[in-house]
Amino acid sequence: MYNTMDSRFRFLSCCRITGACAGILLLIACLTACATKKLNEINLMPAPDVYEKGVVDPFTDTHPIEKIPYEGILYVTDRAPAGADNHYYKNKRGNLLRLGAAKIKVGNEGITWEEARRISLLKNRTDKYPIKVTDVEEFGILDRSYSVFMDPGLMETSPHRPAERFAQLVNEKLKGSKRKDVYIYVHGYKVVFENPILVATELWHFLGYEGVFIAYAWPSTPKALAYASDLETAALSSHNLRIFLEYLAQETDVEQIHIIGYSAGTRLVINALAQLALLHSDQDKASIQRTLRIGHVLLTASDYDRQLFGVHLLDGLLKVSRTLTVYMSESDKALGFSRWLFARERLGQMWKDRKLSDVVVEYLRKHRELIFIDVTNAQSAAGGNGHAYFRKSPWVSSDVLMTLMHNLRPDERGLVQSKDIPVWTFPPDYIRLLRAALIEAGPEPTENLE
Repeated sequence: MYNTMDSRFRFLSCCRITGACAGILLLIACLTACATKKLNEINLMPAPDVYEKGVVDPFTDTHPIEKIPYEGILYVTDRAPAGADNHYYKNKRGNLLRLGAAKIKVGNEGITWEEARRISLLKNRTDKYPIKVTDVEEFGILDRSYSVFMDPGLMETSPHRPAERFAQLVNEKLKGSKRKDVYIYVHGYKVVFENPILVATELWHFLGYEGVFIAYAWPSTPKALAYASDLETAALSSHNLRIFLEYLAQETDVEQIHIIGYSAGTRLVINALAQLALLHSDQDKASIQRTLRIGHVLLTASDYDRQLFGVHLLDGLLKVSRTLTVYMSESDKALGFSRWLFARERLGQMWKDRKLSDVVVEYLRKHRELIFIDVTNAQSAAGGNGHAYFRKSPWVSSDVLMTLMHNLRPDERGLVQSKDIPVWTFPPDYIRLLRAALIEAGPEPTENLE
């Protein structure tokens, strides 16, 4: 009898292990970033629909990249530096924050800026519009990221010089911009160093290269079965992201710091903000805002435990940023597999049957700075595995960019809210409503969320 039961137990255990492995492989397939044969190049995402008829045009008549003092885009990374024969940075933890600038080239060879501008704004683009990383210059290590656990030999002769140079470039770009804001993009799972630089560049492109955009490249691992280890790395990197946010607020002239987190990258963002909330727990929101200057935080396709997010809310998470927006979807297959794997609801998933408890409904109605947006009905949001909608849906990208560019509230952007639950959705005539709102608000309605 014992041997029979033991054999049956081993059989069931093997079945469970096999099922779990199969699920992890499916999750990996779903969460993998858009594949590209060239690691240092992608084609520009679809143009946001808000730009289609020329009512809104983010660009000037002169080539904007030529006016950027560092001729590209800034980055910060806690990846380990690579050798001369490898890529710029390894897919391994480097622990220290390294500051630098990446040279970028947008559009095909030989075309004018006017032609490149026209092609990039086309709704149905037939010509490719490549974005390419051509070179990387590291300035050095951010001195704030040194710790007693680091090799003293890594300390530079003038340890604060990289921070000073980076801040100088940020300030120089802000000085020539209409918007004195910094935007930070935090990427998801399983990508190489160049990916966040390329995605940040295309987002910045559709912001008209105003303000300063910074790519945060944490050491995700582009290998099969790296999901679990990447999640631990994301927890570690959140400490470094918090240090970087404090540095920007204290050593640059930025007015607001906006953050866009994607997928597993939202773990870094939420955890970093939660750390800041605890560090400033004795202050009110107005004081924290004056100190940290964190504006809009946008979480897209968030692979984060919903209940854990609730705990951070209790600890004062909403005091750290001006607004905190969570984009959600019923069609995100990647988060569906993640929910199966962890047996926990994910933050970026729409509530089951669209039902919320009375307690949650009351909380959301009371805290208007916490915004939930359901993208399920947004154009092309369900494309592919439904996970990368912030790039693939011309409606979602319009909403993201107009939030960052004009500070409009959800109702001012054409979104509608159900009477039953305080969740915003995209109506069928969303783009018409958004364009009308932008015309009415004027070119720079920057105070509408106050």
